[in-house]
Amino acid sequence: MPKKRKNRGRGKGGKGKESLVQCEICGALIPRSKAKKVTRRISFVDPQLEKELRKKGAIIPTYTTTRYVCIRCAISLGIVKVRAKEERKKREPLRV
Repeated sequence: MPKKRKNRGRGKGGKGKESLVQCEICGALIPRSKAKKVTRRISFVDPQLEKELRKKGAIIPTYTTTRYVCIRCAISLGIVKVRAKEERKKREPLRV
């Protein structure tokens, strides 16, 4: 049976078995390298109030939340876009 991708959709290389994470949306168990990591900064203060407080010089804490999402849910939520066949083959240079 032919393989669709050389790396089988993962980024682990030849490291062997790795830990599983649970998808935040559907609850599926997926390998950590195959999951999409979504980080989001959250503030508990209302945005309009936060803007006024920052003008006055207040420091408002923000918290970072990390979610792991499986590819199926990431595509349905629009986190990952489906690309054309020619676009998939393009390699982007590493940003340093």
